[in-house]
Amino acid sequence: MHIILGGTGQVGSATARALLDKGETVTVVTRNRDNGAELAGAGARVAEADIRDVAALRDILASGRRAFLLTPPADPASDTDTEERRNVDAILSALQGSGLEKVVAASTFGAFRGHRCGDLTVLHAFETALASQPIPAAINRGGYYMSNWAGMADQVRQSGILPSFFPANLRLPMVAPGDLGKAAARRLMSSTEDIGIQHVEGPERYTAHDVAAAFAKVLGRTVKVEEIPPAELEETFRNFGFSDAAAASYACMTRRLIDGKTDTDERPSRGRTRLEDYVAASLA
Repeated sequence: MHIILGGTGQVGSATARALLDKGETVTVVTRNRDNGAELAGAGARVAEADIRDVAALRDILASGRRAFLLTPPADPASDTDTEERRNVDAILSALQGSGLEKVVAASTFGAFRGHRCGDLTVLHAFETALASQPIPAAINRGGYYMSNWAGMADQVRQSGILPSFFPANLRLPMVAPGDLGKAAARRLMSSTEDIGIQHVEGPERYTAHDVAAAFAKVLGRTVKVEEIPPAELEETFRNFGFSDAAAASYACMTRRLIDGKTDTDERPSRGRTRLEDYVAASLA
């Protein structure tokens, strides 16, 4: 039995489906059982629990042999770094005494030791803690989610403008959530000696101009990239409803990516989903 945290999100559900396709038994963990109805129809068991309820989460983990660990994003109106570190602490506490034989955790390109730089520092702390506990732990560091661009579809459709937090010609390691799910499933099914950090990205790297071209092809209209200057990142995030603390954290992550501090020289595992195919499927 594989236990999938965040099992109804994009990466979690893709992991669950990849396992189910291989004939594996799966339990997806969600705060709202109704959100798991589609996966239940595909053969998954659904367990309802708040990730901060350590005792309940430990009981669920103890019902399986292996687990996919994904820290849910905090409400951007809150202090996201503080809230997400609390989620990490709850997961780590639930692992104690769970009896699991292996875990696979979702992390991100460029994770580094530090504070208040969003996922980059929160997930590095998670990686470090997992490496120091007794359960064998595999870490998948994913590239920039293609789904982040798909969330702008309505704005692009209406205005023909694609806002970009990055320079329009900056080539980024991007990856489809479905490919991250398949990569996680592979490591969940591999031996307990398959541990440590692995980077996962798509078949090639893409720019914001490539994203605009993919939208233009599907929508049948011209799409232009509108760069958000780095000096305006905090203000832009605050205008989206982010707290001051969250705006600062997200701006820190974005600037490190722009400055090339999130890249790696390690050979990545590559998914097969091309950006243009992902955009077309998302808009369909």
